[in-house]
Order: sequence, then structure tokens, then C-alpha cells
Amino acid sequence: METKNEGQENQKIPLLTPYKMGNFQLSHRVVLAPLTRQRSYNNIPQTHAILYYSQRASKGAFLLSEAAGVSDTAQGYPHTPGIWTNEQVQAWKPIVDAVHAKGAVFFCQILHVGRVSNKGFQPNGEDPISCTDKGLTSHTRDNGVDVDESFRPRRLRTDEIPQIVDDFRLAARNAIEAGRDCFDGVEIHGAHGYLIDQFLKDQANDRTDQYGGSLENRCRFALEIAEAVANEIGADRVGMRLSPFSNYMECGDSNPDALGLYMAEALNKHELLYCHMVEPRMKTFEEKVECPQSLFPMRKTFKGTFIVAGGYAREDGDKALAENRADLVAYGRLFLANPDLPKRFEINVKLNEYNRETFIIPDPVVGYTDYPFLEEVA
Repeated sequence: METKNEGQENQKIPLLTPYKMGNFQLSHRVVLAPLTRQRSYNNIPQTHAILYYSQRASKGAFLLSEAAGVSDTAQGYPHTPGIWTNEQVQAWKPIVDAVHAKGAVFFCQILHVGRVSNKGFQPNGEDPISCTDKGLTSHTRDNGVDVDESFRPRRLRTDEIPQIVDDFRLAARNAIEAGRDCFDGVEIHGAHGYLIDQFLKDQANDRTDQYGGSLENRCRFALEIAEAVANEIGADRVGMRLSPFSNYMECGDSNPDALGLYMAEALNKHELLYCHMVEPRMKTFEEKVECPQSLFPMRKTFKGTFIVAGGYAREDGDKALAENRADLVAYGRLFLANPDLPKRFEINVKLNEYNRETFIIPDPVVGYTDYPFLEEVA
């Protein structure tokens, strides 16, 4: 039972105040960010994920799953889950059920990596697909660890694009179709240099058809996916993640302010539940820089729930909420290393330090479910 002093303290901490996100009543505003963990062997979620996600679940919490591929062409990393086959859907069920048993809300992030792949991940050893045939130079991947020598992608023909849109629609249907064990909704991954972001950004998109050139054309693919998914499962179950200012995977834009504003306004028309944006200060996976750019214009424009992410600690998360720059704050590395992060924020205690070297190893325990809770530390 909450004491009077604890109740007063919670009122002083914006991160721990309740929030109504559409039909979902959240007890606090600390979101588990979508984190690629590479422990889903053969692209199938494993039973050890039951413990991992349930450790981070609590009544009224909002959790986002690691990115799940929408098709057999969507993969670009070892041991990442999918949600395009029945076997994958069935494997997600006990994981989702465990999160729901804790009283949390759970959305599945759905993804296509596009050119951030190579023939080794593609069916029949084919070239990965993208909006372009421009390949990436050898680079350190989004996870900050793997160095990948990417293959030249194959440019999607205009008549092939509707099939990719449909892959996202079917993945969303799969995510919410499994009775009481289903996800509560989906987050469309439109950030970090993956396929949707490749279409959005003029550094990558060199098309001359209706999906390239103008800002409106470059956003068409993302918005067709948003519309298809919203029509399939209901806009009140759909969010989208965007990173207009980032330069992940050689995927930057010459006018990110205009891109972010256009997408925020366009998503309003589809009445999406939320928009999840990455802070301009996060130019790459690790690089956090001081910059004059801000998400606030997009926050003012978007009418639904606005989630921010990107290098947040407790103090600046509280400040973002107090200054009305966000409704919710997503935490990645801190939540990974602190399964009881909201509790630690509540009593303002020292956090476990994360170990970057174990972020994406395939071990089912180490760096995954072995970070201690407060009680274990005591």
C-alpha cells in the first residue's frame, strides 16, 4: 500500500504520473524502448524472452517489443524475430501472455531493414531490396557492434511496392490476431535507416517515380503503410517511430525539420495513436551531440500521444514531461540494465550499469535476464 509520502513524491515526478493513451490507461510514463536483442534463434521468439519481457512489465506499464520482421526479405541481423509465419506468431503468444499477466500494455514493433542486409539473410541468396540500388559502404551497424560489409541492394520496381505495404499489413494482423495472448497494437518502425527511412530520406532515396523526388513523394511509402495497418487493425492500435534528424546507415535528410513536420501532420490524417520520435541529438547509435534542433514543432503538430527517445536519463525525462515536450519517454539501455527502472526512478537510487558487450550476444541469460533487481542488490 502506498504511503502518503510516497504518493506526494510521485506527484513531483512527472515520469511516474498516470497517462491515458487512447484506450490504454498507463500508470507511469516510462516506456520500454524497442531493443534488438538477437536471441530469437532461426527468427523464432524463444521461451527465454518470456522472462526478459515479464521482468520489465508492471501494472499499467507500456512495453515495446524488439523489432519483428514483416517478411522473409525483412531480416538483416542474426537471431532476430519475425512475425510473418504461424510458427513465429505462436511463439510470441506465451511472451505476450506473461506481459499481460503483469498488467502491462505490449505493442509489437514491425520492421523491414531494406538495404541494411546482405544476401546471407535473404531468401535464395537474393539481393536485399530498397528504394534505391545504392549500397552502403562497410560500416558499423545500428547495434554499435557488428561491422557489416553490405551488398548492393536491388531497387524495388514501382509495381512491387504494394506487396511490401501488404507485408506490413499482414504482420500487424498477425500481431493482434491471437486471442487473449495477442499484442495490444503495433509500432511501425520508420526510423534508423531501415526500409521506410530509406524512402523518407533524400540521401538514400534517388527514385524518379511517385515514391521519390519531392517530400510528398518520399513520404508516400510510409503513409501507405500507416494507412494499410490502421485500416487493418484500427488506428487506435498503431504508432510509428521516426528519426528525421538521424543519419543512421548513411540515411540522412537535407531538411529534417520539414520532413518531421510533414510526417507529424500526415499521421494526424490517419489518426494514429502515437508518434515516437528520436531526438535530434542522437545523430548515430552512440553519438549524442548538442544541437539547436528540436522535436517540439512536431510535438505541437501531432495530435495523438507523442513519445520521445534518445539518451534520456531520469532528470531530463522529467524535464521533457514538465515542459510539455512529450507525453511519454522511451528508455532503452537503462531499461535493459534495470528491469525495475520505474521503481528505481521512484526512489531515485543508483542504476545498474549496462554492459555493451553483452547487448546482442545470443546467450539466453547473460546480458539478458541476469541484471539484478533492487531487492537482489540489497
